[in-house]
Amino acid sequence: MKEKNSNDDVVALFQSYLRQELVDPLRAVGRFLAYGIAGSLLIGSGLVLLAVGTLRGIQATEVFENWWSWVPYLLSATALIAISVITLRQIKEK
Repeated sequence: MKEKNSNDDVVALFQSYLRQELVDPLRAVGRFLAYGIAGSLLIGSGLVLLAVGTLRGIQATEVFENWWSWVPYLLSATALIAISVITLRQIKEK
């Protein structure tokens, strides 16, 4: 009768160990990835909308007419590239 209890204890100990060392960390990583992906999509779409809004705002000025109509596109692209470079530098530092 005593061996049955010790076998059950070993199985319970093994299950709790697996849960502690495998299942719980995987859940934490999954949650981290889910929030990270959702945040990246939201920030990316926000930056695209901000760039398009800036582009339309610059195009509305009368300075960039006729031959200078390409300048607002260059300014918006430069701003997005600068934001990307700053972001990548921050990632590499960590």
